[in-house]
Amino acid sequence: MPTMDRLFDQIKTAVYDPCSLMITDFESEAESKEYYACRYQLNGRSILGRRAKRTPRKTGQFVTFWKRNEKGVIAPFEASDEVDFYVVNVAHEKKLGQFVFPKSVLIQKGIMSTPRKEGKRGFRVYPKWDVVSNKQAERSQKWQLHYFYEVHTATDLKKVSVLYGME
Repeated sequence: MPTMDRLFDQIKTAVYDPCSLMITDFESEAESKEYYACRYQLNGRSILGRRAKRTPRKTGQFVTFWKRNEKGVIAPFEASDEVDFYVVNVAHEKKLGQFVFPKSVLIQKGIMSTPRKEGKRGFRVYPKWDVVSNKQAERSQKWQLHYFYEVHTATDLKKVSVLYGME
């Protein structure tokens, strides 16, 4: 198995293993290495994974969400791509968490492209520990937190199973 991001390995040990979520076909992606881009199967579901990055001037963390199209140009992922979940690992100081965004939500929120609307190549995520300071960030955080769990000694493993569609 290729080397995983340290945070991803922590999540595997603290959450995936106790939830009996089995990782197979793990592949690091050559592009977006700074976001620890990877693809894997989790109990048969197709996962695109990234680690979000803090930026100096804005609240939240930025994460990429693109692929190269047949012409080699950077393009948003599409509703027709074989992806079940887009998983974003986030960390700050001693806090660690994970967003588990279902494909259907990414389509609804305009992040994945559809024939009628182009998606996004990146976006900001707002973990529960971020204090947002503007209306757009508040709206984003509000919907995103439905798909977030924090990793600690009392992680809600039932919620994790529900997020991954295992319940």
